[in-house]
Order: sequence, then C-alpha cells, then structure tokens
Amino acid sequence: MDIQNTQSQMRKGVLEFCILSIIRQGEVYPSDIVEKMKAANLHILEGTLYPLLTRLKNAGYLTYRWVESNSGPPRKYFVMTETGLDFYNELEKTWKELADAVHLLTQELEHPTSQEEQPQL
Repeated sequence: MDIQNTQSQMRKGVLEFCILSIIRQGEVYPSDIVEKMKAANLHILEGTLYPLLTRLKNAGYLTYRWVESNSGPPRKYFVMTETGLDFYNELEKTWKELADAVHLLTQELEHPTSQEEQPQL
C-alpha cells in the first residue's frame, strides 16, 4: 500500500471545505487561494482549482465579479453566496463531527481504556 496515495486521498477529501473556508473570509482571486493553501501546506494546482471553482459556482455556492487589471487581462474574484454559506455551515458541522470522532479514536489508541490497564482505586 502506498502512503502517498492515502495521504493524497485524505487531502482531496477536505479540499472543497478548505477552499470554501478561504472564500468565506471574503472576496478572493484564485491565485490567492493557491497561496493560502500552500502556506497551510495543502498544495493545489490551478488546474485542480479552476474546475472546482466552476463546479461550486454552477451549484450556486459561489459568484464572481470581473475586476480590471493594470497588468493584464481582467481578473475573476470569487465570493460566497447565501446558499454557499449554508452549504459551508453544513460542511463545517460535518468536519467538526468527523475531526472529533477521529481524535477520540486516535486518543483511545494512545491511551487504552480497558479495565486491566485502569489504575485500581
């Protein structure tokens, strides 16, 4: 079994949530998303990001506006819609439940709770 493949799959599972978390903070240009993800050690290629942004926009979770640029073509800035915020809130709830469950299970591995290993009072 390849650890890099498993790590990649774990990252892909939270990618949409992380991207929406960034956009939820305010209007953002895609390269800013790439930089914020990179700073968090979650590297994403623009070739992965743009189709995801398009899918989220088509689902009604994002909208965008064009902003003229002094150094090239106009830029597309994304912002979350009300529907997107509702969707994000559901993802956040799911993430917290999942993270709590994983934390509980991994803590149980580190700190066994069987009666044989519990101190006698």
